[in-house]
Amino acid sequence: MTKVVRGVGAGEPEVSRRRERAERILDAAAALILRWGFQKTTLDDVSRQAGVAKGTMYLHWKTREELFRALIGREKLAMAEDLRQRISADPAGATLRGILKYSALALMQRPLLKAVLMRDIDVLGKLAQGEQSRTAHVEKLMGFNVYLELLRDYGLIRTDLSLRAQIYMFSAIFMGFFFVAPLMPDEYTLSDEELADLMAETVHRTLEADRPVPADELQTISQNFMHYLDLAVEKAQTQFQKEVES
Repeated sequence: MTKVVRGVGAGEPEVSRRRERAERILDAAAALILRWGFQKTTLDDVSRQAGVAKGTMYLHWKTREELFRALIGREKLAMAEDLRQRISADPAGATLRGILKYSALALMQRPLLKAVLMRDIDVLGKLAQGEQSRTAHVEKLMGFNVYLELLRDYGLIRTDLSLRAQIYMFSAIFMGFFFVAPLMPDEYTLSDEELADLMAETVHRTLEADRPVPADELQTISQNFMHYLDLAVEKAQTQFQKEVES
């Protein structure tokens, strides 16, 4: 494996080449997995689609599983950055209602992440039975409960329910809408925007306090959520850079 030496003039172009090549491999893997599913997608298929030698792929990832983990890491990073932009553009975006709506819309743009959430066997194959999606969800909730506590402190969500119950209810609303959508008759099919709005309305009526939110409180919770999100993006970015540059 080529060793990247930081600070050396010849090193940076090599880093850029490796990054560009890794991105091309990941793009190819994403297209093929969505088309054929993980089980039917081989490293040979990915190398041909990406236009790189199979041996070259091993400079980045030794197995399909390693490649898939990197692909999902890139998708999570893109979703977090998308979510940040959506919330930044809406003064009420960092409320529980806003977070759910914009998380749903961002997820809808990323079918691979949606497949992981729903443990879609057609897309993921044997990976659908693994612990990856459950572990990722648990890690996310462990960070998110801190933010829910902040909302409770500000009186922006109900306090007559335990934090544990609220996390469960929020998760059930978010995941439940995605699971039921494919089962609905055609006449009940909703657009992405309609589905996200309905999810947001459900969480608002179920968990949020019934009072107007002053502008200064919105600003405070938005700053806190952005800090939480920035930490998540920084962590994901660092991990992804290690994957494609090392």
